[in-house]
Amino acid sequence: MATAKNVTVIPATRNPHTGISKQSKTKRRVAGYARVSTDSDEQFTIYEAQVDYYTNYIKSRPEWEFVEVYTDEGISALNTKKRDGFNRMIADALNGKIDLIVTKSVSRFARNTVDSLTTVRKLKDKGVEVYFEKENIWTMDSKGELLITIMSSLAQEESRSISENVTWGQRKRFADGKVSMPYKQFLGYRKGADGLPEIVPEEAETVRAIYRMFIEGMSPNAIARHLTDNAVPTSAGKKKWQRQTVESILTNEKYKGSALLQKKYTVDFLQKRMKVNEGEVPQYYVEHSHPAIIAPEEWERVQLELKRRKESGRQTFSTSPFAGKLICGDCGEIFGSKVWHSNSKYRRTIWQCNAKFKGDKKCTTPHLYEDDIKELFVVALSKLMVNREALLEDGRLIRHELMDTSAIDAECEELLQEMEVVAGLIQKCVNENAVQTIDQDEYINRYNALVERHEKLQSRYDTLQKKRERRLQQADVMSGFLFIIAELDTLQLQFDPVLWHTTVDHVTVYADERLVFYFRNGNDVEVKI
Repeated sequence: MATAKNVTVIPATRNPHTGISKQSKTKRRVAGYARVSTDSDEQFTIYEAQVDYYTNYIKSRPEWEFVEVYTDEGISALNTKKRDGFNRMIADALNGKIDLIVTKSVSRFARNTVDSLTTVRKLKDKGVEVYFEKENIWTMDSKGELLITIMSSLAQEESRSISENVTWGQRKRFADGKVSMPYKQFLGYRKGADGLPEIVPEEAETVRAIYRMFIEGMSPNAIARHLTDNAVPTSAGKKKWQRQTVESILTNEKYKGSALLQKKYTVDFLQKRMKVNEGEVPQYYVEHSHPAIIAPEEWERVQLELKRRKESGRQTFSTSPFAGKLICGDCGEIFGSKVWHSNSKYRRTIWQCNAKFKGDKKCTTPHLYEDDIKELFVVALSKLMVNREALLEDGRLIRHELMDTSAIDAECEELLQEMEVVAGLIQKCVNENAVQTIDQDEYINRYNALVERHEKLQSRYDTLQKKRERRLQQADVMSGFLFIIAELDTLQLQFDPVLWHTTVDHVTVYADERLVFYFRNGNDVEVKI
């Protein structure tokens, strides 16, 4: 007969997670974590109460040793990347300074399931436990991770819901035409007593100066350098201006009293990642939404000039109105400025072809003095205006013809209707293939033919739209030209940067000392040096 086995159970003497002896009287080092997600006074009071509560809560337990209450103010829990207090606490815990973390709830810890579980598992690997008071979850408990997963997922869905509600609220404000601005980074406006934008007079003068300098021919680079040299502060109070800052002021429609809303939108509510709106979500354009610093017609003129300079490819860093306007008749390169005798009383600025001494064959076009350019411009403009009334009448006829886009509009409307029909045929083709047995080669050929037809229609439509935009741009340029010509006093005709910029498109300089002035109304006038 077999002898019965005698099994003796040896009880565990250490906690499998913490590694601490169960007989040990060592106190657990405990830290608290408190966070509120806004900077309001009311939330600050709650924040202070959380800190005070956890300090007393931990110190009241004789088996715990108080370490610290780690805190984050005005920080969202959607991810942990920017939560300095939280990240410092986790680093201390992983470095063996903390045994237990006490916090209010899973949602206070993180509303991102991935962040929450990843952090808890890291801590568990190091023997650090987290206690979520509201849900009564201890992460070392066998059911802890399941409960955390469920609670974190619920909290994440709550964040999604809140984000969607906030987005809905913003879009409702946009649809109602309510405009807000990032005033701390926006030159020229501040938030008024009624909550609407109001003009800051001193800053508005800087904005007007930027537009004026650009119209007079200065580039954004040159304007930025001028403002920096004259110690004009930026909207953020910085001393140095950047080209991008000047360009943003020149292109922002808010300076003409209008507002394009929802230029960007949130792609991911967890990471708060923003994307430029390229048609994915609605935009809202509000006219006369607030007081204008720049007249709408001046703003539009600047947009056209920005586009013209970009298309011409004649980018320049110069502050002179002649920059980018003088073209070499030999090689087509633009003229650049050069200072002669810079340290003497004979100092003079001359303009010559930038490629004059490049390559084997040197350009033979002459250099020009600035005073001579000004005098020759006045001569050319005087010749142009010999019969001013006829010039104005011809200009009006050209402008009227440019503004008449009825033929283009009619063809565009026909194209849109045909594209709609073809899009319907494409959808029908796809649906038939989904519910019927069709020869796939035949289906692909028919589908590709319809798509190609739609693409051709779209290409033609885009071409016509660009043509329409170009005509209206030319009409606007002609309007500016006609206005300034009509107002000119021919008896007091003299060089003026605005007059030069508004009337002259470019000037070609030839080796035989001829200058041909190409004016913005399409006329050209030849003069000799």
